[in-house]
Amino acid sequence: MSQLRLYVDSLFTSPYAMSVFVALREKGLAFETVPLDLDAGQNQSADYAQRSLTQRVPTLEHGNFTLSESSAITEYLDQAYPQICVYPTDLQQRARARQVQAWLRSDLLPIRQERSTLVVFYGQKMPPLSPVAQAAAGKLITAAQALLAGNPKYLFGEWSIADVDLAVMLNRLILNGDSVPTELVVYAQRQWQRPSVQEWVNLQRPVL
Repeated sequence: MSQLRLYVDSLFTSPYAMSVFVALREKGLAFETVPLDLDAGQNQSADYAQRSLTQRVPTLEHGNFTLSESSAITEYLDQAYPQICVYPTDLQQRARARQVQAWLRSDLLPIRQERSTLVVFYGQKMPPLSPVAQAAAGKLITAAQALLAGNPKYLFGEWSIADVDLAVMLNRLILNGDSVPTELVVYAQRQWQRPSVQEWVNLQRPVL
């Protein structure tokens, strides 16, 4: 098996790097984690630019093959190592998991701006949400409640990587003390206790 190497941010706060890290752990794959100091521009070095099309994290290196963008990486891993899946096996449920991932990455920008993952992984507290961010939070909560109608443990019957991505977005609000319905708090806490997630959460982070 070719060596797997995962490039992540040195603060270990990227939710997208976390998503790939969790997928690798869930699959039981051996890999090397390579942190990059984004503030110092290590992701813009010529060496990294040869590895990463987007010069962002995460980037996965698998032998001579490299791939950027977290959901592309987790989909690749599911096909390369199908023994343990991190996406639903049902075609339509799998498509819905990808839909959730794509939505969380492309929408809800005001939440990402006003509730950075420093809230999630460093315990920082931010001021009250602006009206625009409140509207985005309302949209997130409404969609999460629709996806989790009946309060299932997971989005699609069994755990998938989309559960981690949704929990991170909810925890941007929950861990700052913003108002989130109890059933969604319980759901996010359940995902957070997963051993692969706890391993990322408990990584030794540098002092800010």
